[in-house]
Amino acid sequence: MHEALTREEWSRRAHAHAERVAPHTRPFLDRRSRGEKHPVEDFLFTYYTLSPAQFTRWHPAPGVILLDAPERAGWKHYRPATTAELEAAGVGEGMSGVVVAVEEFVAERGTAVRFTREILANTLARSGTFDCFGLHEWAMAYRAQSNGVRHEDAPLRLGASGTDDVVEAHRIRCSHFDAFRFFQPQAVERNELQPTRESQRRMEQPGCLHASMDLYKWAYKLLPAVDSDLLADCFDLAWDVRVTDMEASPYDLTEWGYEPVRIETPEGKAEYVRRQRAFAQRGNRLRERLAAAVERLLDGVDDAAVPVRAAGHDGATRQSGAGGHIGAMAQTGAVGRDGASGVVMQGRTARTRGDRS
Repeated sequence: MHEALTREEWSRRAHAHAERVAPHTRPFLDRRSRGEKHPVEDFLFTYYTLSPAQFTRWHPAPGVILLDAPERAGWKHYRPATTAELEAAGVGEGMSGVVVAVEEFVAERGTAVRFTREILANTLARSGTFDCFGLHEWAMAYRAQSNGVRHEDAPLRLGASGTDDVVEAHRIRCSHFDAFRFFQPQAVERNELQPTRESQRRMEQPGCLHASMDLYKWAYKLLPAVDSDLLADCFDLAWDVRVTDMEASPYDLTEWGYEPVRIETPEGKAEYVRRQRAFAQRGNRLRERLAAAVERLLDGVDDAAVPVRAAGHDGATRQSGAGGHIGAMAQTGAVGRDGASGVVMQGRTARTRGDRS
């Protein structure tokens, strides 16, 4: 069923979204215009590929008709609303509007949509693990005397040798490929796990801070077929996670206003795990919302129903649910170690595999 928004209504929502994200986008743009960098706050705009302008642009949910919006008719993946859609939304004769072109979007971006569904389902099916203590950032700074320091504006809090001592005194169990690939060469073999791009869909788990940040990426890859409220919620989580990620890193960021989480101490480890569990709970709630949005996109597009194969906690695959309607979700009632409910998607294995971006 379609909903119609008047120009006044959707303009108000678009303005509210722009104002919501401005406290993050404006300082970044100001710094960039001055040639300045921030070791914490720039990350979501430099590592991830969505520009501040794209982030500021508001999108409704699919099925929402924007009345009197001729300027959007030429936007990518938008189309004029049909007469039937306008009538279903109770719009009178003589009115026109635009909607997100879901069929066109899925036809063009189906591989990415199905990969997103798979990685969300697999991650929701896994329990969070909480014994990494953010050591991925330390592995990226390992042997700094030989490799150099990644963040030029932030000194190492314990110095190069002290950083090396922390790495060598701990088990490193990083499960996230896009963190692991930045390990210094001497740290690679120290990681007990050896994630790859192909194994990413099996190894993602909700306790991982980088997996939580990546929810922002999965959301913007689905634009404009997900709404901007969900995108901004994912960004807010990514922002908070980034702060902890760097506070627990080997860098001294006190001059930037960040107090360290000293993961080399028992107290620091406990604080890291406390935050990590809270992020895992927030992340799983957002995964459920993203998963539901993906299911709605694919509802009626795919024509076969086979179960998604979700990775179990031991790395083995297990069936996440019986086949059936693509929009169905199964609430298992199980509670993982992150305290979140064990929600598993019922869906189908993607016929076209992988999103390598």
